[in-house]
Amino acid sequence: MTAPPSQQAVQQGQAVYSKKILNIYDWLVLRISNPFIWRCRTAHIKRLYEQNLSVRHLDVGVGTGYFLDKCSFPVSYPELVLLDMNLNCLEETSQRVMRYHPVSHQINILEPLNVKEQPFQSIAVNYLLHCLPGSIATKSVVFDHLLPYLAKDGVIFGSTLLNKGGAHNFFSRRLMSFYNDKGIFHNTEDSLEELEAALAKRFKRYELKVYGVGVLFKAWNPIALPPK
Repeated sequence: MTAPPSQQAVQQGQAVYSKKILNIYDWLVLRISNPFIWRCRTAHIKRLYEQNLSVRHLDVGVGTGYFLDKCSFPVSYPELVLLDMNLNCLEETSQRVMRYHPVSHQINILEPLNVKEQPFQSIAVNYLLHCLPGSIATKSVVFDHLLPYLAKDGVIFGSTLLNKGGAHNFFSRRLMSFYNDKGIFHNTEDSLEELEAALAKRFKRYELKVYGVGVLFKAWNPIALPPK
């Protein structure tokens, strides 16, 4: 049995997101790293959001709230809930999308959720998995924790960065290695095959699209909903 990740490893993946880093995150990651290093253009992720956002949405690992701010919901006043372990990210995103009056929960997604929320029609897990410690097989427990909160006709979608199987270049390998050495990323063993296996284990239908070292995914029709 694989040992659970240490609390230090869990903290490392999210601790980097200080207010100072969040001030440059959109420029550094969305404008520079995504198109030129990871070669997974921000526009691809934005399109994924546009296609799947619903009237009742849960965003997990919220970052700066860029996509929630820039994308269009199907209604003017959606029900929006934010979930993140990092208080800076929750505050930044809450402020950015305050027009939607979001509800925030500061929670470690690697642990079972204990929040009083009704099911969501869409749940986003964007650029989160590669920051979580463990293998894809172990950190995919996040899907198990989220499934009880997914509506029967709902969809889980998101993106992650792969160390194995992606179309790496010199710069992506160097930067990914640097982030893993610093404990910001934990994806040295992450592969497309393991991600697909994790989704196939839990969902009857899913889609994967690879761009550079990034992979976009969406999944729906759970095989079985675990008890809440």
